[in-house]
Amino acid sequence: MFYRPEDGHGLPHNPFNAIVSPRPIGWISTRGAMGDNLAPYSFFNAVAYVPPQVMFSSTSVKPDRGDTKDSVAQLRETGTFCVNIVEFAMRDAMNLTSGPWEAGKDEFALAGLEKAECETIDCPRVAAAPAALECRVVEIVKLPGEANYATFGEVTGVHIRDDCLVDGRFDVTTFQPLTRMGYRDYSVIREVFELKRPGE
Repeated sequence: MFYRPEDGHGLPHNPFNAIVSPRPIGWISTRGAMGDNLAPYSFFNAVAYVPPQVMFSSTSVKPDRGDTKDSVAQLRETGTFCVNIVEFAMRDAMNLTSGPWEAGKDEFALAGLEKAECETIDCPRVAAAPAALECRVVEIVKLPGEANYATFGEVTGVHIRDDCLVDGRFDVTTFQPLTRMGYRDYSVIREVFELKRPGE
C-alpha cells in the first residue's frame, strides 16, 4: 500500500498514528493564572544532552483556550513546565488526565495524584513519578496545521525516585515505562537488553 497523506488513506483509522511507535509519554504539568494542569502527550522526546533538552507537541484546540490546549496556554504565560515520566502503575491516572476538561480543572485532584513542588521553577510535579524533568521554555514553534505547536525546553532540575536508582543507574525495569502505540493501544517496557556500539 502507498498513499499520499493529502489524498487520504482509505482505511477506517489513520495508520500514521501507529507507525511511529512506541512513543514515550510526556506527562506535562504546568501552573498558570487558572491553576495547575496535568496532561499526557505522546509526541514527546529528549532532543539534546548538553544542555539537556526535551520537546513535546500539542496538536489540537480546546474552545476555552483559543488556538491551543491548557498546557501550551499556561507555559506561554510562565515560560516553564515539568515532564513527569509515566509508569505502568499510573496508566489509569494518566488516561484520566487526558480528558477534555475545562480550563482551570486540576487534573492532579481529579486523578487522585499527590503534588510536589519543583525546585528550580514555580510548577507542580507528580510526587510519585519515577522521574520528573523541570524545564524552562527555549522555544515554541508553530508547525504547519491549525493547532500544531512544538515546545522545546531546557531541563533545569531532575527528580529521580530513589527506588529507580540501581547500582548508580536509572533502571527502567524497576517501574516499567508506559509507551503509546497509536489508536487506543499502549505498551509497557518489561524487557531490556544492551548493545555496544562499534568501537566501544
